[in-house]
Amino acid sequence: MSVVKINVLTVPEGMGSELEKRFAGRAGLVDSAEGFEGFQLLRPVEGFDRYLVVTQWRGEEDFQRWTESQAFQRGHAQAAKDAEARQGHGEGQGHGHGHGHGGPVSSAAEVWGFEIVQTAEPKG
Repeated sequence: MSVVKINVLTVPEGMGSELEKRFAGRAGLVDSAEGFEGFQLLRPVEGFDRYLVVTQWRGEEDFQRWTESQAFQRGHAQAAKDAEARQGHGEGQGHGHGHGHGGPVSSAAEVWGFEIVQTAEPKG
């Protein structure tokens, strides 16, 4: 049974574009993971401060295998390296709380997991 994992990222005001840029820089890393079925980065539009990173997997084991993979580790290490490089060039300094362009762009994160029990496709 397919599973959906939703990483809920609380993003301070003004940091959304940086988060989107970082995800764009890592695009494609998950595409070849065994059991990977889809990805979406959802931007809040109604006054919320939380982005949703939605991935769909063939099963829980596939998701766990991905989080333990070298590609997953590389993606997160590259994001940290890019953040440090921007920090070193003076970007993001003075924003406080580590949320400048060189630090973390989210102030909190949690992962929600769901099993898909029903789906619908457009008719026609």
